[in-house]
Amino acid sequence: MKKVQQGFTLIELMIVVAIIGILASIAIPAYKDYMTRAKVTELINFVGPAKMAISEYLVTNNSFPTSATAAGFTTNGTSKYVSSMSYNSTTGAVTVNSNSSTLGATVGIVLTPTTNSSGSVNWACSASAGTKYVPASCR
Repeated sequence: MKKVQQGFTLIELMIVVAIIGILASIAIPAYKDYMTRAKVTELINFVGPAKMAISEYLVTNNSFPTSATAAGFTTNGTSKYVSSMSYNSTTGAVTVNSNSSTLGATVGIVLTPTTNSSGSVNWACSASAGTKYVPASCR
């Protein structure tokens, strides 16, 4: 009687381990980038109240506020991923910078308001640093 082979050979197991290692070496850095991008969304969300205050001031007075306090918001706040926020009264732009120690990257996002003929305010997003991690609309 012939004995039937059962199980995998050592070579087959080594090939499986090698394939898993290759996939992990690709997936882990991609996952870290994904997590950083997810954290960067807090930078944009952090500017939400400032965007609203500037938009209201701009629609009401047809000019940019002279300061953040004139618009009704503060630039002193920070969060886990936000290290600083600043306001430019000439352009109405709000710049928010990341806390690189908790975010894992240095990211700067600039949101600039513009008005159109109907009087509504549109916000343009651009990146001053860390363009790899910002949303596609800010690149």
